Amino acid sequence: MVKAIVGANWGDEGKGKITDLLAEKSDVVIRFQGGANAGHTIICDYGRFALHQLPSGVFYPHTTNIIGTGVALDVGKFLGELRQLEEGGVPAPRIMVDQRTQILMPYHSLQDAYEEERLAGKAFGSTKSGIAPFYSDKYAKLGIQLADLWDEARLMTRLEQICQLKNVLWVHLYHKDPLEPKALFDTLMVQREAIAPYVGDTVSFIHQALKEGKTALLEGQLGSMKDPDHGIYPFVTSSHTLAGFGAVGGGVPAADIRDVICVSKAYSSSVGAPGEPFVSELLGEAGDELRRRGGDKGEFGATTGRPRRVGWYDAVASRYGCMVQGATEVALTAIDCLGYLDEIKVCVGYDIDGKVTRDFPVFSQLCKAKPVYETLPGWKQNIRGITDFEKLPRETQNYVNFIQKELEVPIKIVSTGPKRHEIIDLH
Repeated sequence: MVKAIVGANWGDEGKGKITDLLAEKSDVVIRFQGGANAGHTIICDYGRFALHQLPSGVFYPHTTNIIGTGVALDVGKFLGELRQLEEGGVPAPRIMVDQRTQILMPYHSLQDAYEEERLAGKAFGSTKSGIAPFYSDKYAKLGIQLADLWDEARLMTRLEQICQLKNVLWVHLYHKDPLEPKALFDTLMVQREAIAPYVGDTVSFIHQALKEGKTALLEGQLGSMKDPDHGIYPFVTSSHTLAGFGAVGGGVPAADIRDVICVSKAYSSSVGAPGEPFVSELLGEAGDELRRRGGDKGEFGATTGRPRRVGWYDAVASRYGCMVQGATEVALTAIDCLGYLDEIKVCVGYDIDGKVTRDFPVFSQLCKAKPVYETLPGWKQNIRGITDFEKLPRETQNYVNFIQKELEVPIKIVSTGPKRHEIIDLH
């Protein structure tokens, strides 16, 4: 059986913690999309770790962790995270990287940075991790698969062809020095030796594991709002963030995805970019206070360190996010961060040109949306670490039940703190 753990919102919902939690009773954890442009923070028995390339099951010796073909593999960052685990005292995890996974090349990060520089005030707020250029090249058939590293003649020919195209941009648009195919080849040869022990046929491995009745988790990056088809395009990422893509990027049979656990934070947050619509945003001192109290160490991007935009819970966006994910249940996270508030607002509708809607609109309409709120009483106490729903203050219980009604999907996990077992299991 396969379970997918995906985000209902803009990312940063706490998917890493939920994956880490459920990996305890799983055999396989699969990263199926994205790259090192977003991180999952895990607090476990070994300490606090920010993972960008590795699946969140690496802290369990019984779990096989797979990087699927949908991932943008930054080999240097992959190896660097393995070293961080070793330095942190974590036993060497079981890891497989699919032989068809494509490599994020040095020129992808350069192109990302050059393009943001060229766009200046009209930039999309990229992490400059090379993600958009990587996926552009993948679908333009200019990508380098891991398996290509063992066919040196073909690899060199491919690099020469790629550099011929890239150098038109490098020299004439960005006014930079041209790329050298031989230097890129030499870099890949060094990486080949380092990553060789991890490369394999993960698709066959996964299908055999499922035949044997084993359990797999699909671990998504970012959330519904960042999907290039169903999100707030063009302020999106460049890979599909929906559970359905797990069958493609993770190499699992679509019919085996039985549960879709949609993770949603108890308030809204997004790293965002200038011009990106964020309907329920809190500004000024109220926003600063929530940003300071939110998350594990405040609301700052795990990859960029940028302050996240924060706001009240957006039920319109979250309900839509759960719908497009095909959520069978919701994990509500970071509710412990709201204990300082006298009252808490929830965005239950959007006012667009004087008409209120509960349906999530297309981008041009979203830019005009104003929040319609309902106000609930706060609980004014510390609830961190509570593991019994009935021991929560009545106001907290009411808040969870209110959100569940708005989402139209059962909330089965409530996270009351950043640590692994600071959760309420409502299954």
